[in-house]
This record gives sequence, C-alpha cells and structure tokens, in this order.
Amino acid sequence: MRDAQLTINRSALLHNLRQVQLAAPNAKVLAMVKADAYGHGALLVAQTLDSHVNALGVAFLAEALALRGAGIRSPIAILEGVFSSEELEAALAAHCYLVVHQQAQIDLLAQYQGQSQTRVWLKIDSGMHRLGFSPQTAVVAYQQLQQLAVVKEIILTSHFACADDLQSPKTHQQLSVLTQLAQKLPSLPMSFANSAAILAWPDSHHQWVRPGIMLYGSSPFADKDASTLNLQPVMTLSSRLIAIQQIKAGETVGYGSTWQAPRNTRLGVVAIGYGDGYPRHINANTPVLINGQRAAIVGRVSMDMITVDISDIQAERGDAVILWGEGLSADEIAVCANTISYELFCQVTARVERLVI
Repeated sequence: MRDAQLTINRSALLHNLRQVQLAAPNAKVLAMVKADAYGHGALLVAQTLDSHVNALGVAFLAEALALRGAGIRSPIAILEGVFSSEELEAALAAHCYLVVHQQAQIDLLAQYQGQSQTRVWLKIDSGMHRLGFSPQTAVVAYQQLQQLAVVKEIILTSHFACADDLQSPKTHQQLSVLTQLAQKLPSLPMSFANSAAILAWPDSHHQWVRPGIMLYGSSPFADKDASTLNLQPVMTLSSRLIAIQQIKAGETVGYGSTWQAPRNTRLGVVAIGYGDGYPRHINANTPVLINGQRAAIVGRVSMDMITVDISDIQAERGDAVILWGEGLSADEIAVCANTISYELFCQVTARVERLVI
C-alpha cells in the first residue's frame, strides 16, 4: 500500500456549506462539483450535499451524466451548456439545467421538438469577457428564450472577474451593469455570487449563490486565511517518513544538487512527489507538518519522494507527514507553489489512496 493518502472530511464539507448559508441566508445554493469537485471526488461530494443544497454545478455534459449514472438525483446545472442536438437531448433526458451563453444554444433549443422542459440560466457577459451575451443583446436573447416551450424558467446569471479583490473597481462595475439590465428584465431570478462574492459582496446574493472553493475549506481571498473565515479543510494530503538520513555540512541533496546542507543535517524522506500531484516547482523552505511540528522541504521534489530537514524536530521513520490540510493550510502551500489552492486540489493524482471520514 502506498503511503500517500488523501483524506476527505465530509463533516468539514457540511460545516463549510453552513457558512455559505449563514452568509446568504435567503439564497438557494448551487454547489460547484465540477472538475471532480475540485479534486475531492464529485460523486462523494454530491452524495454528501444531496439533501442540503438546491442544485449542483458541473462544467459540461459528461460530468452531469456521470453523476446521474451513479444515482445522483439533485438538479444539475451544466455551466458551459450544450453544443449539439444530441447533447441537448441527453441533457434534457437527464433533467439538467442549461446555461445559455450564445445564440447557437438558443437556436438548438428552438429546434427541439420534444416535450421536455428545463430551467435555462441566461448568462450575461458583465465584464469578465469569457462567456455570455453582452448587456446590449441580452434582452433579445431573453425574449427569444421566453417564447420557447422547452424553457420552463429563465434565471439571469453572470460571473465576477475580481470579486476576490476588494480594492478593485471591477465588481462594482459589473454589479452596475447587471442592475441596469435587471431593470429591463423584471422579476427574473438572478445568480451572480461565487465564493468571494458570497463572503464579501452581499448585494450580489439575490436568489441563487454558487459556492465553489469555500465549500472545500479554502479562502477565495489572497489576504485572508480560511480559518479566519471559519472554513475547515475538507482535503488533507498526507504521507509518511520512509527513511531518515544523516548528511554532513556541505553535502547536497536531490536532483541537480540544488540544495547544500549548511550544517550537519538530519534528513527525512517522505513518500510523495509530483507523480502524486505535489507541485514540483515548490519554493525553497515550503513547510510540511510532522507530529504537529513544521519541517522545511529541501532539494527538488522528485516523482515519488521529497526530502525535509528534520534536524530541529522530533520525528522518526513511519511518522505521518501532512502536506496540506488539517493543521497546514492549502492556501499557504499554494503561495509557496506560486499557484492557487484550486490547482493543488485538482492535481492530486489517482495513485494517491483515498480515505473518507
């Protein structure tokens, strides 16, 4: 059995959902489970959240069908929508909500001859400039959708580019665009708020919120740790010390001999590497947690192993090592890897053993 292990804490997931509900008590919750629930396991997360949220969000049809095939009955919204009549038929048969962000998707709905109906999320490009109808074309798009028998309800949706940056004027600008548009489309349910907006922009909550990263216990803000937001880590990536070496001052460690011991050093070898999804280009002195004590990674991350300086802590072969999660925030490790926690979570590979608690 490989020592590298990914532990998923369902109680922490439900705790974080509760923080969403406390922050936006009057809104329905569309929980993001795309990209295998940010690496946490889409089916497990969907099963855990099933009776606690109003809908689940996936990126594309195959993700929705995988959940349906596994028995998930919650409403599922497909955020990229569908792109062919075959996909539309499959999505409707699976009782999925559809995001519509371009004219070709309205045309597909108009060509549909069946009896099924669905809720359509009309996506507006309010300033992110990725997907969506412009505010100038949105009213016409709405009018077209309103005439289609397949459309049971229309929900106005958009996505914020900078909700995590409270100093940026961008979110104010996007909210202004959306407010003006909503005045032309009265009484439509609206969904704009991602995790950052749920926590920092209450004026954006409206009828639906769409939590993603906060559900998994990570902060959407660069300057706020998850613990200060009362979020608990759902994922803990851990392994074990499989060997201990004594090296002399001046000796080097790892591929490329990039690290040289400044003193006689007690070195621990941990069974995890970039083959498990641990980032190879981690910064020097990135911490791990051993018996509640921090130790720094030294030398390059290998495919299967990392080395840590354990000269100043109590550690023995076989001891557990936490790479991120309980006691060591993924947000902190993401900074050390010059990335974001989302990427850390999504990159854990299939060879890491999964444990659910």
